[in-house]
Amino acid sequence: MELMERASQLGVSVEIADQDFQVKIDGKREPALAAAPPAAPAPANIQATVVNTAVEQPVPQPTGTVVKAPIVGTYYSSPAPDKPPFVSVGQAVKKGDVLFIIESMKLMNEVQSDCDGVVREIIANNGQAVEYGQPILILE
Repeated sequence: MELMERASQLGVSVEIADQDFQVKIDGKREPALAAAPPAAPAPANIQATVVNTAVEQPVPQPTGTVVKAPIVGTYYSSPAPDKPPFVSVGQAVKKGDVLFIIESMKLMNEVQSDCDGVVREIIANNGQAVEYGQPILILE
């Protein structure tokens, strides 16, 4: 058995003959040839005209201060479901005012304003899962 494995590894042929029997081990390895797939008919000569109808609109960049999620969690706009939101669009805020809450690992983390301004846009939806660095709202 060992002789067969060695012959196979080395790629050699071994032949042993005696009065009563003859053994030939062919260790040559030849790659199997795959049958070629039938040739496909040549495609007809067709001309295609591509018309680009999409008008590229520049992506609007937010102006003002973008307040981003400082941690991964769930965004809440109010301190409790039955309470009004901390801020609304058009509301003036001062540095240190609570803007929203991010719940993470069962802890409610208040996010405060870093500057004075007016809330121009609230991007996130109440109860939405947010990622670290995701824009939540914009102050002007």
